[in-house]
Amino acid sequence: MYITLGVLVLSAAFFVWGKVRSDIVALCALLALMFTKVLTVEEALSGFSNHIVIMMAALFVVGGGIFQTGLAKMISTKMLKMAGASEMKLFVLVMLVTALIGSFVSNTGTVALMLPIVISLAAAAKTDTKRLLMPLAFASSMGGMMTLIGTPPNLIISGTLEDAGLEGLSFFSFLPVGLITLTLGILALWPLSKLLVSKKNKEGKAKISGEEKLSELSKKYRISQNLYRLIVEPGSELINKTLKELDITDRYHVTIATIKRDEQKRFLKTVDTKMPGPDSTIHGQDLLYVLGNFDNINRFAGENNLFLADTNLSEGGMDFGAIGIAELVLMSNAKMINKKVKDSGFRNLYNLNILGIRRQDDYILQNVKDERMKAGDVLLIQGTWPDIYKLDQEDNSEWVVVGEPLKEMEKVPLTPKAPIAGAIMVAMVIVMVGGWLPPVTAVLIAAVVMILTGCLRNVESAYKTINWESIILFAGMIPLSIAMEKTGASTLISGNLVSSLGPFGPIAVLGGVYLATSVLTLFLSNTAVAVLFAPIALQAALSLNVSPLPFLFAVAVGASMCFASPFSTPPNALVMSAGRYKFTDYLKIGLPLQVMYAVVMVIVLPLLFPF
Repeated sequence: MYITLGVLVLSAAFFVWGKVRSDIVALCALLALMFTKVLTVEEALSGFSNHIVIMMAALFVVGGGIFQTGLAKMISTKMLKMAGASEMKLFVLVMLVTALIGSFVSNTGTVALMLPIVISLAAAAKTDTKRLLMPLAFASSMGGMMTLIGTPPNLIISGTLEDAGLEGLSFFSFLPVGLITLTLGILALWPLSKLLVSKKNKEGKAKISGEEKLSELSKKYRISQNLYRLIVEPGSELINKTLKELDITDRYHVTIATIKRDEQKRFLKTVDTKMPGPDSTIHGQDLLYVLGNFDNINRFAGENNLFLADTNLSEGGMDFGAIGIAELVLMSNAKMINKKVKDSGFRNLYNLNILGIRRQDDYILQNVKDERMKAGDVLLIQGTWPDIYKLDQEDNSEWVVVGEPLKEMEKVPLTPKAPIAGAIMVAMVIVMVGGWLPPVTAVLIAAVVMILTGCLRNVESAYKTINWESIILFAGMIPLSIAMEKTGASTLISGNLVSSLGPFGPIAVLGGVYLATSVLTLFLSNTAVAVLFAPIALQAALSLNVSPLPFLFAVAVGASMCFASPFSTPPNALVMSAGRYKFTDYLKIGLPLQVMYAVVMVIVLPLLFPF
């Protein structure tokens, strides 16, 4: 037992430290229990054959089909547009739509989908995004409480009941709890979210929309102070050479953002605006929009017979209709993490420039090409809107593109497979509600049909939709839970809980379970906490000779309703960069919300699921 508790404490310490990936920590814990003979090889590897692990992986694939066909984006955009210019309507609709989508697909995927839509609609409605993005993240967790498949802790407590020989939970067993959490969330977050808006924004000085949003973005990254126009004079060494040959970025530390060229087409003279790539060729009289500091620009112009048309350019010099700029938030699993910008191949792969990096409150604008990118970084990208949209579709599991104007987002078409994806999801839910097949079977069939019908581009695309870190974490934590039960550690912890709080009645023990789960989730993954605490809650209920349902629901709600830290759930972390939130913002808004849920749930859960 002491070895098991030691592995538990050491694992928790590494989780809190955060320097080692959570799935690696879980695998190391698994190996430690195997090598110390606490578990047999079969017991240590049992997590990888667990039906809940298989179900979670298949659910990622089903959700991926809904996202990739454009169905979820179309539904959410149309519903949110119903808000019009009303800030309150937009707030309520953001919460409701997010919760609805989050009831059936992963909360991280839901927030990644909703984030750019909400930012664009907020700009159109002249609403500060700070007031919407944190509620967006919280609503995804609240929506997860609506259904069995909404969030991993729900599946975990249902599996715990089944493993104990009791009846598992049905698809909508969580619905009453979910409706309560969502209603309370909307009522509480509407006034609380006002604390996130600065006095300047309250006075309306920072409200922006449409093209103004892009100009504001340009100002924040100081594009206007670093953007110059150069005309290629006759005799310039650049003429008839490609950008790859010239290697301008490395030689002069400047970036050619746009090339404008007068072209004679039959009887009409037109101006062709091009996003330069490595194979772009410079012609005489081309107008080059170049980014960099003045000294480097001046040296570049002087050495290559270029005429400096102006000493600097206002934001209005950038044609946002043809050449777009947007922000890209890097997810923790992006392949570009820890790579230098110049080594990422980003420009060659996607025909887009990385002009700057925002890291928390710092803007990195000089020598960007030598900067190593980190998870949570916000990259300012520049190029044509079709290329930005293509990037958004390329692999949305690695990044989230924000900042597209609403009129550009509305151009996104549905694929012909969207109705099929919707029908598969509905059929899956009907089968699960009707109990005609085991839940894992229904979900697996839905995932396979999504692939076979082409709702996902190919099998590789299906695998990319799966959050493997979450899957491995869950599979690796199950053996630790088995070891705690096998060695009596769970019984010891639950026994101490009952002996200390039992004299005050089962409600006091229920409160202890909820509080412990809720506090631990501030430091550990909610999936890991649910895996560890579900058997403890079950043992506590059996010791008191009462129904385990309210105790297990306390674990699920306590693990999911964690808002006081940006790192307790992936959605919280995802909106932190995009919303420019600080850690204290989560304490200011999330902690009162978390305390409110603790009080309400200790009262409500025994009423919904009597002892």
